[in-house]
Amino acid sequence: MDKRLTQYAHGGGCACKIPAGELEALVARLHDPLDAPAVEVLVGLDDGDDAAAVRVTDSLAVISTTDFFTPVVDDPYDWGRIAAANALSDIYAMGGTPVMAINLVGWPRDVLPQELLAEVLQGGRDMAAQAQCPVIGGHSIDNPEPIYGMAVTGTGDPERLLRNDAAEPGLPISLTKPLGLGVLNNHHKSTGERSDEAVAVMTTLNRDASRAAVDSGARAATDVTGFGLLGHLYKMCRASGVAAQVDAAAVPYIDGARQALAAGHVPGGSRRNLDWVRPHLAAAGMSEEELILLADAQTSGGLLVVGEIPGAPVVGHTVAADSLGDGVVVEVR
Repeated sequence: MDKRLTQYAHGGGCACKIPAGELEALVARLHDPLDAPAVEVLVGLDDGDDAAAVRVTDSLAVISTTDFFTPVVDDPYDWGRIAAANALSDIYAMGGTPVMAINLVGWPRDVLPQELLAEVLQGGRDMAAQAQCPVIGGHSIDNPEPIYGMAVTGTGDPERLLRNDAAEPGLPISLTKPLGLGVLNNHHKSTGERSDEAVAVMTTLNRDASRAAVDSGARAATDVTGFGLLGHLYKMCRASGVAAQVDAAAVPYIDGARQALAAGHVPGGSRRNLDWVRPHLAAAGMSEEELILLADAQTSGGLLVVGEIPGAPVVGHTVAADSLGDGVVVEVR
């Protein structure tokens, strides 16, 4: 193609998120409750969950989320599919079912042709169709950088939501997709070389993993996106009042991830993730490179579930808070 979409973005995918520490400081100012909320808030701002949830009836919760980012691949259709799968993932990470979505678009209309945007939107629509989730309208602006994503509404059982604050000690931790998406996407941005496996991973819905987690009785889960496995695991452990041990050798990676790391194609977001978690991390004997991969900023990654999921590798387990040493929340071994 004549125009490489990734060259019009300062970052790529979920690696362009505002750093976790900065984001938490901003959100901390927004916790003043309503005097008389019209509905019961089940999941709000407190624990950094993947989506918000309110109870509508005794048996029905409405789940709401939004996610958008700059191009992560050059192919516009694939970017649309990846962005849609990533937005839908927040509903699945809560154990819900998406029921409708709307598009969010920023487009440099004097720089990139409308035909490319049409392909992006088609990719998003086709991915949402796989989830049986209609895309109904949206909002667009003229913007210096191309941006695409969705706001998604879903439903779930209020008593069976997957939450950040529901992990208990003594349970296995499962990971449903391999890591390495951040370094491989950065390699693609730098060289133009495409990883078909990375695209396949990013365009796989977390629907089946979510259903398996709920059916297995799991109560705590999150998806692994911009804050990396270590960042999202730390947030879940902190919210639940537990700690976790990670078996580094059990963590799966996409082919080529280590080569992309060795070539220096590390997103700035991955390094920031590791810096953020490091004060709460024990990793004796682990190389810096291994820790960067564990903190690598993923786009449309898998689910990290406290519980055992059929077909998904167990990459660690939860332990009691304070059992790993003073201030240590996650240990990598």
